[in-house]
This record gives sequence, C-alpha cells and structure tokens, in this order.
Amino acid sequence: MLVLAPLVLVACSGGGGSPGGEGKSASASPKASTAPASGPEDTGLIDADPARLPTSRADALAFIGKVIADPDSFGPGVVRRSPYESDPATWPVLGADCVWQQEKLASSVLATRSRSFEVPAAGGKGPLRLSAVVTVHSTPEDARWEMAESVEETMRCPTQQLRKGEMIGSLLSAALTQGESTQVNSEDSLIEYGKYQNAELGGDPYPYAWLQDQSLQFTVAVTGKGAKGWTDAEIGTLTTQARAAMLLRLKDEVEKKS
Repeated sequence: MLVLAPLVLVACSGGGGSPGGEGKSASASPKASTAPASGPEDTGLIDADPARLPTSRADALAFIGKVIADPDSFGPGVVRRSPYESDPATWPVLGADCVWQQEKLASSVLATRSRSFEVPAAGGKGPLRLSAVVTVHSTPEDARWEMAESVEETMRCPTQQLRKGEMIGSLLSAALTQGESTQVNSEDSLIEYGKYQNAELGGDPYPYAWLQDQSLQFTVAVTGKGAKGWTDAEIGTLTTQARAAMLLRLKDEVEKKS
C-alpha cells in the first residue's frame, strides 16, 4: 500500500494551477532555465522492465488507458463529466499572459490524456469538479523537465486563468523528491493548494488542489476545484486517493514480474 507523504509547504507564490482541471504541462518555452535534477533510470521505487515501457504513441495511449483514474479511483459519489476525455492530440500550455490554452503536443510527448469528473451538487454543497491526467514522455529526462517547468509556472504567474470565467491563485506550493521527508511514492512530487473562482458558481473563492508526480518517463496529476460547502480536507482526500490509485497502476504496468 502506498504511503502518502506529508508535504512541507515551501513556497507561497500565489500562482500555479492547471488548465480547466486537466493537470499541468510544460510552458510554451521549449525548456525551462533551471534544469531538473538528474537521477538514475532505475529509481529504486520501480524496478522497471524495459520491455514493458511504451516506445510508440500507440503503446503510450494503451498504457494511459490502464493507468488513468476512473470515478471509483476518487471514491463514492464521483461520476463522469461531459466531455469525459480530452483530445489526445493536444495538451495544455500556459501562455505568457498567464492564460491556459490547448496546443499541439510537444515533440517529447508520446501521448497524454485527461479525464473529467464531478461530485454532483447535493445536501447544500455545490458541484465539486475533479480531473486526472497521465502523460507519457519519450524519456525520463523529458518528464523531469515537465515537473521543473511546472514549478517555474507557479512563480511566473501569480494568478492564472484556466478558461473564461475560471481563475486560480493564492496557492501554497510544495515539492519533494523521492527520499525527502517520507516521500516514497514517486521520483518527484508536487502539490498546490489555493483558491478557485468560477463565475458560473459565484460566491467567494473556493478551495483548489493540484497534485502531480513523476516516475520514469511518466507524469500523473489530479485536480480538485471546490464549490460551496467543500473543505480543503475533503478535496484533499479525494485527490490523494486518485493519485495513489494511478501510482499503484503505473507501478504494476511497468515493474518486472518474477
């Protein structure tokens, strides 16, 4: 069973986020100015079988289908939203204007896909929107670049527009590599909690959470966009459960079989 590491808050930059709850991606620039920490291909966390690692777009899409979260990954009461799955030919990019938009996949990406979910409004609570995304890069280094650029996006854009009428900001951010504190789930782990505003829902800003992990050539992410009546703790429970489920599936798909 995965141990979900307690994350120490290391930044309060008021930025970061995801495009419409589809997870974070690399920015429009091809490479960030700060290089990600290099690491061995065998992480010690996953004893990967090279023959089980995706090397083509078809392999990567099949892999994503086996790893990405479904409603049950989050817990009871979570259902699909429509549209359920994103267009696999595009991915989200944060522009210089701090607005997220869909663009053609980066050359380093074999495939990516996101799914959208919801806990419908009930019992005095508004509709809680959730998402999951899995990205397969060509190499582990490319996946580490995605993580590094995600951190830089937080500092670059204090407030971000997910889409028209949706904004996030006031985030607390944390990053832990494998072995730091009790982080044993992935090579690199990022988390952001903050505030989410939606013109459709109205009211004061609601809790927002985004979690992303990287192992080998893969990144997985989950997002929770709050609504009336939802607490940070409740959203954290749902997103952490889905993240754990995807990391377990990822390990099972690529690990050597005895």
